[in-house]
Amino acid sequence: MAAAEWRVPRLPQRKPAVTRAQIETIVARALGVVGLVFGAQSLPLALDQADALGVGAGAALMAALFGGIAALAVATVAKVAVRAACLVFAGFYVAGLAIWPLLVSDPAALDGAAPWLYYLCTVATTCAAVALPPVWAAAYTFIVPAMYGVIRLTPSGGQAPPLLAVLDALYAVVLGVVVLAIITMLREAASAVDAAQEAALERYDLVARQHATETERVKVDALVHDSVLTTLLSAASARSEGEERLAARMARDALHRLDEAGASGPRAFDRVGLSVLVRRLRAALTTFNTNFAVRVVNAGGVELPVEVVDALYTASVQAMVNSVQHAEEPGRRARR
Repeated sequence: MAAAEWRVPRLPQRKPAVTRAQIETIVARALGVVGLVFGAQSLPLALDQADALGVGAGAALMAALFGGIAALAVATVAKVAVRAACLVFAGFYVAGLAIWPLLVSDPAALDGAAPWLYYLCTVATTCAAVALPPVWAAAYTFIVPAMYGVIRLTPSGGQAPPLLAVLDALYAVVLGVVVLAIITMLREAASAVDAAQEAALERYDLVARQHATETERVKVDALVHDSVLTTLLSAASARSEGEERLAARMARDALHRLDEAGASGPRAFDRVGLSVLVRRLRAALTTFNTNFAVRVVNAGGVELPVEVVDALYTASVQAMVNSVQHAEEPGRRARR
């Protein structure tokens, strides 16, 4: 009986789902564009109000905030240090609001206009939504517009009527809450997709291994039936020296084929993208209390056999465990 050849069916080709990493990239780049737009909108007003501030104060404040916007745009395009750039700008903005009353030397020069910082409030709250956990981002979204509302009531803020100051602050809060809600929902949806993809991969890997094992069992059964049993029957019925030599050759051939079958072992024939390994590693990192930085470079289009992905995943997780257990030294921190 000839052994039938079995192959693990390949996964159907389909458009890749949106992952958490892609959502983070999209949100970050949208923030970079929004920052440039709002910065360009507020720059003329900042220049007009520069005379109301102390000598050099206006230029320093504009350099800090508009420089922060430029750095944020570069970071989002390069996908490097995005969270740090967001935190820096959010911190600069809060500091700018806090010291604004101290910087204004001629409140009359404002002529009742809103401080130009107001037009960057949405950029700051969006930076907080990107860089901070949801609870801290929500606190920032409420506290910062409230600070602006208080400043708006003072002469250094244009001494606006209370109702106008409250409306300006509420408008900034509403925009910030909407942006925070959208970012949070997108992240949760993408995380759910990542988890579903990971579960599907694990199920497929299990099925592939089971199928390969069954295929190998059928192959070995056929080999035993065709070679080993035939050899044993030939040896049992051998009566002449020629028949014995033939049985010996058949036995050597059967042993050789059995050795080859054992060396080949069950294998999964499908290949998956390297991004699958990255997602599995990111999922594994959530189980560690220690922070790990994951940087992926030039991984597009790279495919590996499922068994190779599994081996790399196991080795990488073990390396992370070893790092957590042995890399720390008193007085020094390990960067992972």
